[in-house]
Amino acid sequence: MSDRHVVVGAGPVGRAVATRLVDRGAEVVVVTRSGRHTGLDGVTHLALDATDATALTRVADGAAALYNCANPGDYTQWDRVWPPLAAALLTAAERSGAVYAITGNLYPYGPVDGPMHEGLPDAATDHKGVLRARMWADALAAHTAGRLRAVEVRPADYVGPGIGANGHVTRVLPTALRGGAVTMIGRTDQPHSFTDVGDVARTLVAAALDETAHGRTWNVPSNAPRSQAEALTDMLRVAGKPPVTIRRLPAGMIRAMGLVVPFMRELSELSYQWNAPYVLDDSAARAHFGLEPTLWNEVCERTVTGLAA
Repeated sequence: MSDRHVVVGAGPVGRAVATRLVDRGAEVVVVTRSGRHTGLDGVTHLALDATDATALTRVADGAAALYNCANPGDYTQWDRVWPPLAAALLTAAERSGAVYAITGNLYPYGPVDGPMHEGLPDAATDHKGVLRARMWADALAAHTAGRLRAVEVRPADYVGPGIGANGHVTRVLPTALRGGAVTMIGRTDQPHSFTDVGDVARTLVAAALDETAHGRTWNVPSNAPRSQAEALTDMLRVAGKPPVTIRRLPAGMIRAMGLVVPFMRELSELSYQWNAPYVLDDSAARAHFGLEPTLWNEVCERTVTGLAA
């Protein structure tokens, strides 16, 4: 079996996956549009438009796995960018024979009443959740038809090094570390699951390399839920900083802002995630892969020290 792996995307997840694979001694190719360096020794960096299925197939040919770790811009770009990219990744996996390992998210579940587990239907009605659900449905259909091997892992909201403005906690953490008041989305007192980016990588690689894991989704092992306020305060504590004033941006205000700001309109569709408990059930992945999440205190330390990553 080949031990060459192709990672599409060099954001926090792509870098974490590449790091995990290099540490295993694998041959790793990271594909981005710019070919920018990840800072990792032992990784080949390739400039390539990943929507070009033919070019991507050439790179993936003979690889053990093709990892979708892409993060195409902000929400306003998803409808334009994701469909051709997802189609090319599917085609490249089918033609090359590489396992197609997808970094998903929880959006396909839509609003839920209780913890999210893999037995729930993908019942989202907002267009981002529907889009992500369709991406997995297409991959699963190809897997079921025997055209390729596919698996998807679904983390909660990211924490850890390198997340920056893409994380709901890390977005405000720099201001909080300076002692400034911050504004967080929705209710800040509701239990919410957060996933360390390194745990996403561990689960994705484990799922890609385990034939018995293919053909389904797996929720990434994550720590016990914390509210937004608790998560931020925990990170300040490990940094030796006192709590700060936390203001909330209510759903009604987000909707009003969305009338004039496209990004806020997109964010408003996801406000259900922040106004009630939003908790991940990761018991299936823990049992199958024998994985446990990184200890929460270590996650907080990694997040604080990795702000500049």
